[in-house]
Amino acid sequence: MGRADAHAGVATRRLKLRALDDDDLTVLSAQLQDAIVPIGDMGYLAGENRFVMVVNRFVWEAGEVTAATAEQGDEAVYLRSNCGVRFDGVKEVRVRGLDLHDRAAILDLLAIRPAGGALLLEFAGDATVRLDVDRIDCRMEDIGDPWPTTRRPVHTFEGDDRTS
Repeated sequence: MGRADAHAGVATRRLKLRALDDDDLTVLSAQLQDAIVPIGDMGYLAGENRFVMVVNRFVWEAGEVTAATAEQGDEAVYLRSNCGVRFDGVKEVRVRGLDLHDRAAILDLLAIRPAGGALLLEFAGDATVRLDVDRIDCRMEDIGDPWPTTRRPVHTFEGDDRTS
């Protein structure tokens, strides 16, 4: 359902996707790129074979929107949205480069990739969550209304000063 966002003056749709194969996962991963993920908002539900997380998703598909308030001035304005993400069929979860007990830590999701019987959630700073799975079955759904931000994610390519 579309609606006009009062803060940014743009019509947006809540995104809802499901990935069942590598191609679907590529699309879903692109939509979640640069999501901010508090470690306290992710968890493994072993009894349900499910891994879940609530992320703060950068709404790439909205592009730059028009500022509707004086606080933003001449700065470019973008959108972020809370998004629920779940992976079904998860047999085991392993982590590298992060401490799951540090519930206040914030991660920056770069990509979700298949890796021979597993899904890798790759975060900035060389942190990874590995989900051992029987199959690809991932769902994501925006929760609530998006809000404006003047911060657009920027990536520096290794070995040079280019950004994207």
